[in-house]
Amino acid sequence: MLNRFTDSYLESLGIADFAPAPKVAGRLASFDGLLMEAVGLTVPVGTVCQVGDRHSGVEAEVIGFRNGRTLLMNLGGPAALLPQAPVRPAGAPGEAEVGAALLGRVVDGAGKPIDGLGPIRGAGRWPLAGKLQSPLDRGRVLAPLDVGVRAINGLLTVGQGQRIGIMAGSGVGKSVLLGMIVRAAEADVIVIGLIGERSREVADFLETKVAGDARKRAVVVAVPANHSPVLRIRGALRVHAIAEAFRAEGKKVLLIMDSLTRVAHAGREIGLALGEPASARGYPPSAIAMLPNLIERAGTDVHSGGSITAIYTVLADGDDGNDPVVDSARSILDGHIVLSRQLAERGVYPAIDIGPSVSRVMTDIVDKPHLKAARTLRRHLATYEENRDLVLMGAYRAGADPAIDTAIACHPAVMEYIKQDPDEQVSLPDAAAELIGVFGAD
Repeated sequence: MLNRFTDSYLESLGIADFAPAPKVAGRLASFDGLLMEAVGLTVPVGTVCQVGDRHSGVEAEVIGFRNGRTLLMNLGGPAALLPQAPVRPAGAPGEAEVGAALLGRVVDGAGKPIDGLGPIRGAGRWPLAGKLQSPLDRGRVLAPLDVGVRAINGLLTVGQGQRIGIMAGSGVGKSVLLGMIVRAAEADVIVIGLIGERSREVADFLETKVAGDARKRAVVVAVPANHSPVLRIRGALRVHAIAEAFRAEGKKVLLIMDSLTRVAHAGREIGLALGEPASARGYPPSAIAMLPNLIERAGTDVHSGGSITAIYTVLADGDDGNDPVVDSARSILDGHIVLSRQLAERGVYPAIDIGPSVSRVMTDIVDKPHLKAARTLRRHLATYEENRDLVLMGAYRAGADPAIDTAIACHPAVMEYIKQDPDEQVSLPDAAAELIGVFGAD
């Protein structure tokens, strides 16, 4: 036994191209709790490094360089680090575990399972930053996707491969609406990213909204608000990488990310830490420029036949529809659903404000009677809202304007069409038939 080991060991040393590889390491020169600076370390941006020893240290990601020093962002929590602590590369930049092995699992921003079901085995690999596609590799949105919500199916029909945003202030019902969509959506795979939300909300979302059959075909990436901003951004990249891998297999994927605004907040923290000047509402340019890179990764692939239908929640700070993140997302997305706090206060759920909401692909994926009935409902609702104050004050006299009279008469039917219980599911054919039956004759 000893002779065999000695012979093989000596043979390996005799290989002509053998060259010892030195271990790369640097030293910690500065640390303020989030941003670190290391000297003597030359590694690519995106590399994960171990700072300190494995027991009392933390992981950090290289995010840039300044004056000969390597800048890193803390990926973990507080650590008892000392000056000149060793900084060693721990992983190559930019790959995510993907594939069927992740179905039914919950992972964090680093791809580690947090559901207590053991390690993930047999997963494939996919670049975190995705694979750049030509615009001509993207197919058109031509087929509708049933999401089980009457108002969306009927008035804001979503297509397979569409990117749409749910925009609202805090506490208006974004998560409840997402839960309704998750339970009813006709998709092969559901990839959910809970980025920057409350830890309590993660457990609640899993137990109440991703339960039963939906859980078996879902992959959840959860990175709560108390995690590092770099980890939150890595979580958003991981969500899209997982969805892209399934799309490459020809699957119909529903990607849900809650929320796009928290990702922009993480980008703002990193940009300001790097000394980037703040512009609109405190957001540095890099934080807003990051959003198109994420959103453009969804869509239809003409080669595999797969699609990623992406639904992003966008938090409107202070219910401001002109918030930089809201405005930027609205310009990139293929449609947006606006939730109204006024409707929620009146007890209308889901509180979808039909007027400012739009699906830019609806005209390509529904038939003409359906489209005509949807426009009729919108016209009646807009007429009623324009004259609502006059009607409530009693200043309007019936018969003065036939359009207003019709809008007032149809308003109860409009509100009943928009309302829906969270546990109720209304299929796309049923929503279209009801819409045409009530408003198709006008």
